[in-house]
Amino acid sequence: MKRRQILGFLGIAVAGLLLAIGLPLVTPSPVIAQSNTSIVVSAASSLRDALQDIKILYQQSKSNINISYNFGASGALQQQIEQGAPADIFISAATKQVDALETKGLLLSGSRTNLANNRLVLIVAQDVVGITSFNNLTDSKIKKIAIGEPRSVPAGQYAEEVLNNLKLYDQVKSKFVLGNNVRQVLAAVESGNAQAGIVYATDAKTSNKVKVVITAEEKLHSPIVYPVAIIKGSKNISAAKQFVQFLSGSQAKTVLRKYGFIVR
Repeated sequence: MKRRQILGFLGIAVAGLLLAIGLPLVTPSPVIAQSNTSIVVSAASSLRDALQDIKILYQQSKSNINISYNFGASGALQQQIEQGAPADIFISAATKQVDALETKGLLLSGSRTNLANNRLVLIVAQDVVGITSFNNLTDSKIKKIAIGEPRSVPAGQYAEEVLNNLKLYDQVKSKFVLGNNVRQVLAAVESGNAQAGIVYATDAKTSNKVKVVITAEEKLHSPIVYPVAIIKGSKNISAAKQFVQFLSGSQAKTVLRKYGFIVR
């Protein structure tokens, strides 16, 4: 008997033996692994709740993409990115910070777009009465007014513009309690550490401890715009592009509207 035939018979015999003792025949098959990608989104604090909901929606279809958020004041986030902190996407609460990164060549060309708009409101605690306008901030019973630090917090910059345009700034600046982000401003009014505060309409909407006294006229401040852009140094450009595209879609817009943002 030829050697090839002997080997063939041996192969059949071995296969039969394996089946007889219950061991499965193993045939090679390709292994398909799903690669996981992580992206870091540095975003203005006022977007916290909306973006958390959007993340849940996004990962229903993109479970292999892990999104980590870094929330803070837009100016502080801008500085972090300039200093090389990990970030794939930046969403600011004003154009100033994104303009600065673009000027320095730190943004991916063509990736910048506007995500949403917002309004600025004057808030007080629910039990406060007698305050009906920005003019009331000059009253002696108002000891502390919470606003964001204007140099790094866009909400503070907008608040400063409103008070200047109403000719109130010099009269009330000694009362300022400065927050490092807009959520700190909200918390100061909620806790009673300030009798009034100036925040975004979306922040006021998240709290049942405060009420809106008045919405600032848009002519009194710069347009409140939330630009989004991809960082040029991102190591996950493709994943970042996919998420930015999702942010401009109908599902994300529905979430943003739910939280009070203005989307086109």
